[in-house]
Formats: sequence, structure tokens, C-alpha cells
Amino acid sequence: MLKSKTFVKKTRSGGVMKIVREHYLRDDIWCGSEACTECKQESTVLQKDTCIESSLCSYPHYLIPDTNVVLHQIDVLEDPVIRNVIVLQTVLQEVRHRSAPIYKRLKDMIHEKEKHFYTFTNEHHRDTFIEREPGESANDRNDRAIRMAAKWYSQHLKTSESNPDGLKVVLLTNDQGNKQKAEESGLLVHKCEEYIKSLIANPELVDRLALSSDDKNEITSNKVLFPEHLPLSKIQAGIKSGSFLQGTFRASRDNYLEATVFVQGEGEDTTEVLIQGLQNLNRAVHQDVVALQLLPQNQWVAPSSVVLQDEGAAKDDNVEEEEEEKVVRWTLTAVLQKTPARKPTGKIVGIIKRNWRPFCGMLNVSQIKESTRHLFTPADRRIPRIRIETRQASTLAGQRIMVAIDGWPKDSRYPNGHFVRSLGSAGEKETEQEVLLLEHDVPHQAFSQAVLSFLPKMPWAITPEDMVKRQDLRQLTVCSVDPPGCTDIDDALHCRELENGNLEVGVHIADVSHFIRPGNALDKEAANRGTTVYLCGKRIDMVPELLSSNLCSLRSNVDRLAFSCIWEMNHEAEILKTQFTKSVINSKSSMTYAEAQMRIDDTTKNDDITKSLRGLNKLAKILKRQRIQKGALTLSSLEVRFHMDSETHDPIDLQTKELMETNSMVEEFMLLANISVAQKIYDEFSECALLRKHPAPPPSNYDILLKAAKSKEVEIHTDSAKALADSLDVARVDGFPYFNTLLRILATRCMMQAVYFCSGMDSDFHHYGLASPIYTHFTSPIRRYADIIVHRLLAVAIGADGTYPDLMDKHKQSALCNNLNYRHKMAQYAQRASVAFHTQLFFKSRGILNEEGFVLFVRKNAIIVLIPKFGLEGTVFFDPKDKTAPSLVFDEEGPTLKVEEHTFHIFDKVKVTISLDDSNIQHQKIRMALTDPVIPGVSVPVPDTEPQTKKPRLDR
Repeated sequence: MLKSKTFVKKTRSGGVMKIVREHYLRDDIWCGSEACTECKQESTVLQKDTCIESSLCSYPHYLIPDTNVVLHQIDVLEDPVIRNVIVLQTVLQEVRHRSAPIYKRLKDMIHEKEKHFYTFTNEHHRDTFIEREPGESANDRNDRAIRMAAKWYSQHLKTSESNPDGLKVVLLTNDQGNKQKAEESGLLVHKCEEYIKSLIANPELVDRLALSSDDKNEITSNKVLFPEHLPLSKIQAGIKSGSFLQGTFRASRDNYLEATVFVQGEGEDTTEVLIQGLQNLNRAVHQDVVALQLLPQNQWVAPSSVVLQDEGAAKDDNVEEEEEEKVVRWTLTAVLQKTPARKPTGKIVGIIKRNWRPFCGMLNVSQIKESTRHLFTPADRRIPRIRIETRQASTLAGQRIMVAIDGWPKDSRYPNGHFVRSLGSAGEKETEQEVLLLEHDVPHQAFSQAVLSFLPKMPWAITPEDMVKRQDLRQLTVCSVDPPGCTDIDDALHCRELENGNLEVGVHIADVSHFIRPGNALDKEAANRGTTVYLCGKRIDMVPELLSSNLCSLRSNVDRLAFSCIWEMNHEAEILKTQFTKSVINSKSSMTYAEAQMRIDDTTKNDDITKSLRGLNKLAKILKRQRIQKGALTLSSLEVRFHMDSETHDPIDLQTKELMETNSMVEEFMLLANISVAQKIYDEFSECALLRKHPAPPPSNYDILLKAAKSKEVEIHTDSAKALADSLDVARVDGFPYFNTLLRILATRCMMQAVYFCSGMDSDFHHYGLASPIYTHFTSPIRRYADIIVHRLLAVAIGADGTYPDLMDKHKQSALCNNLNYRHKMAQYAQRASVAFHTQLFFKSRGILNEEGFVLFVRKNAIIVLIPKFGLEGTVFFDPKDKTAPSLVFDEEGPTLKVEEHTFHIFDKVKVTISLDDSNIQHQKIRMALTDPVIPGVSVPVPDTEPQTKKPRLDR
């Protein structure tokens, strides 16, 4: 049966185009139920024996949720208890248009066999399709389509001979009008909340219900705490007229009464607008897209340097809380009046898009006995506390849980939300690792069967067809040099002397793009993950282990597919010829940096591998010298390495990583390969090359570096990367050998983030840190998706593979780059969080340690101290709220902080005690206390004896 709809459309050129849309209706669409004998179905999804017990529905039944139930109660639907659900095509399409994340979660449930969720294509069934009536809204038409499908199911199952038990269909809706019309049509219909509360054996499901508007009204006060948000129509008009600005809301981690809104200007210009105070923050949550109004210039303020965290007792909105706010506002104002550098300041007038997600954290159990209302404290300090209703408070106390926000009324101090699920006991390593991954949005679920189905079948071998298309380089003395324990070996190298006296140098990279073909499930999963995430003692792979640690890993003494970049060089490291080729290699040795260094240094060794390493090392030194002469920066950051107990996997020793010549040797050739490939793909595809740039920092970023250098009477020039590099090279202070390293650490903090971009969407390609006019990532395709795209572009450029539409689409490449930049940033944050957690585990069993350190930053009420031995930073607070605390005088020009008679400068040497403060189990932190210089009321006396510590065992 065919329905058609005809309408005319005006074209850009002013013409008129007639469009006919055909809509096919069928009568052979299955209902999907085991209980049905009418449909000639080959397989069924919905069970005959439904086992859910409900006091409202004592009979066996299927559920049909409407669109709003799916959108707002997705956490309930995901519970294993909820099964045998009919998802109508109407609902699926509406959810897809309104929320991509919820649509994905719904599709995942449909694919999960144990859930028995069945998609019924009611829009193409002859008996359930309906036309939109004149004057009927799209929403009302869809509600009517849902009721029509529910009615058809009820009648269809009733006529089935194999349904003697009276299997029924229950429609779930929270729309009062829809419910009333369904009842008038004789349908079984309930509100989602009343149905969930009726489930006899599963009372805990009630906690997962998102609050309805009625519930929200019950738990808010009559006192209006925040200004009303403007409607979207007024916001859009205000943005168009220029009276409002649109931007992304970023809450402060250190001060819950402060945030910054990043307003995107023309091109890449971004304006930062400061927001201060609860009224001006007006219920915006970190990462929301907001509308703001600039305040008059005489009301602009400066960012606060004071740490303020919302850690008051859990209580309702009352007068006492109001008084607390007055004190906080007064303290904040007092501090701000002393600060001259004011910034554009504004207030939030409306929310354009909420970017809420389920948040990890812990429950603050109410002090009121029998209360079901509690406050939830998120692990991320930028997220406000959330009020939830739960009857499981005693069970959830001490556990990490997930909570979702439902709304934030103007008369509530905190947003309202609901419990999603428990993650485990706080402090346990597995639980904390799960929290860390969830909070940094790292995809870490097991690879699905759809993804794994695209892996090569084992046993795998290189075929004769592969050999025909590739250069056979198995005779070359290729070797790899990596960190200890590395199993995902991306790169290998070789160096040999040619008959003409020149040198041949090869960088051989795992040919991952041979195994991951464009557009399949494996490719989409890798593109979404973006990068492998390395945590302490754990790796979250971007691609399945069969590829990452086996077929793509360039292990020694096995044939492997590679993508090779081969140069002919003279002995001054000048490139005479460059060749790119798909190849087959056989690595002769897989070494660690230390093993390769020992080979180079051992004068008794003169085998082919050692000669290759020495040749590479000699050329690498020349290449590095040339890079530095061009203005490449050599910066510093302290990285730590944990030695783990082989049984408990707890850290037993902690030390900073030592870099060897071989680290630099590998790095130089990876950089050279990346630059060579970048130039090649840009020459071939000027509009769609995936490149990487490092923007030059704005001059203001260098303020702290210049002040720190000036305090030691050292001059630093920041006009260009070369000027900075040259002045860092000569920056020395007599009797202070660590000064140059500290200066380079500080210079690293001034840098911008390097980002991926599409060449056709940008004009600035320069990489500031490397002083290179063009750069990309080619050398790590096992762990970076960007490199896979670069491999595909290079393969097309040399005629080794075919292209596909998305590869040549600059807009899709640009969107991909945005995801890759986000994933890389979150992977870095996750890695730092993992190091911080394992550092806490390390100090947990060490008692109090005494160490030397250096002041890295000076704040208004604290100094931040770096401990080089552990690569650890901590804060020593001087609390002005304490009546016995010493007097503080902060000079921003220095910057210096005078505490009693002692003045602290950046890079001052101090001695501190280090211990773990676990008084707040959710936010455990390393606590530092000053022992030298001795300041009355601040310094902590050094213990007479060294604390008892476990003697570290050898790293096994």
C-alpha cells in the first residue's frame, strides 16, 4: 500500500521544485511476541511468560513507553528488572531528534537480548499508520500514533489462540492529557512513577525515577533564590540584538561562587567573561551553553585567588544558609577590592543547552532520622551538590554512586536529581578507577561483538596478495626501542650505510589501517575512542588487544605489515631523498631505552643492531641541534614512575622518570617522520589533510614566567619561540643548579594545548613548540586514531589504497578533529588523576615524610610547593579565617607572600612534611606542612625520629 505526500519548495535560485514523498505501508510487520500465532514470524523478542510483579498490573503484560518516559526515565528502563518493552518507531524517531545520547542508550538496550526490547515499525504498518489531521500539532499527532499502536497490540494479542493467560499491553505516559485520551479509548495506561512504585519485588527502582514537576514542587521552598531564566525566544532575540552573549559555562574548581563563560567571537577569538556570586551564576552547571548579560564596567571585578569550597552541612534552604552566603560574599568582596586587574563580568540570564550527565560522587546522609531526602556531593568540585530522594541511604553511605540531575528550580539552593547506580566502596582501587574513567568520559566498556566481528580470523598470516603490493624489507636490521613492559609497539627503526657512502634511515610504523577499514563497526569504535588511555598499571585500548598487542605490534622475530618512511641522508643529517611505501618487516630486536643505551655505550659490541643504533643516535643528535637552532623549545615536566607490588598491584616505590639519549634518539626520528608525512599529505590534499598545530601563547601567559625570572635577576625573552629557547638556555643562577629546570617547568605551564585540525578549515599551521611550519601524527596508529586517518591519506597519495567520501570531506574531518582533541584532553586528565590516586596510595602507608622542595607559585593565602624527588605538587595554606593564624601580605607584582616576618618568592627552597589527609574519603589529598623556614603558628616541628616506612621491594 502506498501513501504519497506532494508539496512545493522554493529553490535558492528562486525557482519552484515539486517534491513527492512516498510512504509505503505493509501488512506483514511482525508483532514480535512469543504468544502470537497470527504473525508468520521467524523469530520473536517479547517473551510469552513475563515475570514482573506489579500491584497495579497483576496480569502478564508488555510495556509501551511514550517519548517523554524514554527521555526522562531512561535510567529506570536500563534496569535489568524492566524487560519485554515495545519501542514504537514513533518514539524512536522522536528520541533520536531530541537527544543523541539517550537514543544511543535506547539502541543499546534494543540490541541487548536479555532485555527483550522490541522495535515495532508502527509508522509503516497498515493498521497503525495515521495521517496528521488539519490543525493538529506534530506532538499531538505522535501521541495519537502511540495510542493507536497500543490499541492495535491489545486487540492483536487478544485474538491470539496461544494467549489464554490474557497477556496485555500497558501504556506508560506522564502526560495527563495523553493518559486521559488513552483511558477514553479503553487502553490500560499508567503514569511511569505509579507503575514503578507498584513493582512488588523491586522497591529500590523508585530511587532511579527522575523527579516529575509535582515532586519538584514538593521539595522546594516558597522563597525565590534565583532570578527566572528567560525563555528561548527572548534569549535568541537578545543575542541577535547584541544585548546578550552566548558561551560555554566553566565553573571554577577552587571557588564555587565563581565561573568563567567562554564566548566565541569571529574566527578563533574567544572572550572570557567572569561570573561571581550565586545570583549571577543563576543555576548554570559546568559545561552548559548559557546566555549572559554583561554588567556595567563599574561592576566588573577580578578573579579571586581565594579557595572557597561548598562543604557546609547538608541542610534545606533556610535563613541560616542565607547568613552563610552573606559571610562568603563579604569575604569574597574584601579580597577582590585589593585586586587591580578587573575583567569583563556578567550574569547568567538563561540556559540555551544543558550538558548534564550522570555524575559520580558520594551521599551526605541527612542528620534527620528517617529522612529520605539527602544531599549528594559530586567528585568533580565544579558540579554543585544535588538533592536526591532515596530509601537506601544507610546502604549507600560510604559508597561511590552515580546521580543524574532532573532540574534546578529557582526556589531551590541545589538542583534536584535521582540515584542511578552504585559503583562500589569508596577508596577501593577498582571503584576509584571506574570513577576516574567515568568522570573523564573515557569509553572503557568491553568491545562489542559487532566490533570484534571485523577482526581477522586466527591463525592469521601475510598472504601472497599482500606481498605483491608491498616492499619486502625483512632483510633489514630493523629494531624497536620502547619503555619497559610495552606490548603495543607502534614503531621500529633501521640505519645502514649505502654503497655511495650515504646513510639510509627508515621509520617503520604498524600498518593498522590495513586491518581497520573505513566505516565498519571497528573503525567507528576507534574513531569514537580516539586514543588509548594509559593509567597506572592499566591500559584502555583504542583497538582490540588482538591488534594492539599482537597483529599490529611490531614484535621481534615475526613478520609484520608496516608503513615505512625511508630517507637517504648524508652524514650531516641532510635529507637527500624521501620514500613512502607499504612494507613487510621483521624486527630483529625489541629493546627498552635502557637496553638500547647499554648497547650504544658498550664498546665491545659491534653487531649489526648496535651499529644501526649508533648510526641513528649520531644522526639524532645532529637533528636535535638543528631543531633547537631553528627555535624548537626544550621544556621540562616531571613524570613519575610507580613500581608495583606483583601481587597486590599497589605502588611500593615512586620515582621520577629518567630520560636517556635513546629517548631523544627515537623522538627525533618520530618527529622527522611526522613532518615529512605532513608535507606529503598537504601537497596532495591541501583541503582535507589532518594536521596538528601548536598555537603561540598570548603574551599574558608568560607573566608568571617573567616575574619568576625577574625575581632571580634573570632576563627571559618571549618575542618568539627561538628567543624563549635561547634565553632559557643561558638562564643560570650561581649556587642554584635546579633553577633552569624549574624555569623550564614553569615555561611548560605557559604553553597552549596542541590540537588537530583540517587544513581546509584553518590558515595557521605552525607548531610553536617544535618550530615547524607543518606537523601531523603518523607514528602511533595503534594508540591514536588521528594517525590512522593520516595513514589513509598517505596511502591514497602514493597510490597504495583507495579513497572514500568522508576522507575528502573537510567538514567531516574538522568534526572528527574536534572529537579527537576532546578525547586526547580527557585522556591526559584521566592519566593525571590516576597518578594522583596512586600517589595517595603510596603515601598512605608511609606515615609522615620530610622532604625538600621549591615554591612554584605564590597565592594570596598559600604557596604551591614542588617536590622534585616525587614529581609532586602540594599546597601549604595559611588560613586567614583562623584567629591564631599569622598576618598575610600578598604582593601581586612579585608575586610574594609575606607571612609574619618571612617573605616567600617563587623558586624559594623550603622543607615540608608530606602526609595523606584522608579525613574526606571522597577528596583525599596530599597535605604539606612547612618545617623550614620556621614561622610561629604555621611551621610543624620535625619528628625526632624518621617515620617507619616499608622498605620497597625490588620491582619484579
